[in-house]
Amino acid sequence: MSEAGREVIVTGVSRGLGEALARVLIERGFRVTGIGRSAGAGLAGPRFELVRCDLSDAAAIDDALEAPFAAIAARAPAYVCLVNNAAVAGPIGVLGRTTSRDIAAALGVNLAGPAALANLFCRVFGASRGERRIINVSSGAATRPLPGIVLYSAAKCGLEMVTAGIAAEQGKDGIRAVSLRPGIIATQMQVDARSRTVDEFPSVAMFRDFHEKRQLVLPDVAAARIATHVVEAPVEQGKVYVYADLGAPSAT
Repeated sequence: MSEAGREVIVTGVSRGLGEALARVLIERGFRVTGIGRSAGAGLAGPRFELVRCDLSDAAAIDDALEAPFAAIAARAPAYVCLVNNAAVAGPIGVLGRTTSRDIAAALGVNLAGPAALANLFCRVFGASRGERRIINVSSGAATRPLPGIVLYSAAKCGLEMVTAGIAAEQGKDGIRAVSLRPGIIATQMQVDARSRTVDEFPSVAMFRDFHEKRQLVLPDVAAARIATHVVEAPVEQGKVYVYADLGAPSAT
């Protein structure tokens, strides 16, 4: 892929996978627009711009981001990609012990926000001539209910259906939409999950087991593989990419 006019929009660039992916893409010659409340300390320079936005408020996304998206479209990039990466694990705990406010916030960040961003991307870049791509970061949790984080599982399952729906609507010649289950990454989300008690989080043993068996992948390692195999390489419309598709051994 030529380096001329390559742009990627990445949500959740303050730390973890989002920050690592933004850094890797900048190093590879992409221009990166980070979306979120803040950016990691290592993200700076002429190829990076942060657009501040509260991704838990899906209703405000059009007003906050339509102008930045239009500015990218006006540069007529040969390639433009949205990576919906931002997510929260909370509220951690079985249903009946949380609040409706926490539920709404979690589903906002994990499902309504990414859907609104994808909707805006399709509207702004639908008629563009360059290559256009949406990568929705999902999880193995999308395929099974995990006691204590069922809302996270439900949101990721829903996001995969949004991805499949976009792929069906866009067809073979439109915007490419894929889901990505990037593996078990060593992020603060993992630290928070395994620090809980069994009473708080009935699935905590699984997360502690990931750590004890050294199954966690460093964000920089995962980011480099994602950049190579899902951002830069051709992708199959509507496909769910898993960790083994990133040139890595199979993982949960």
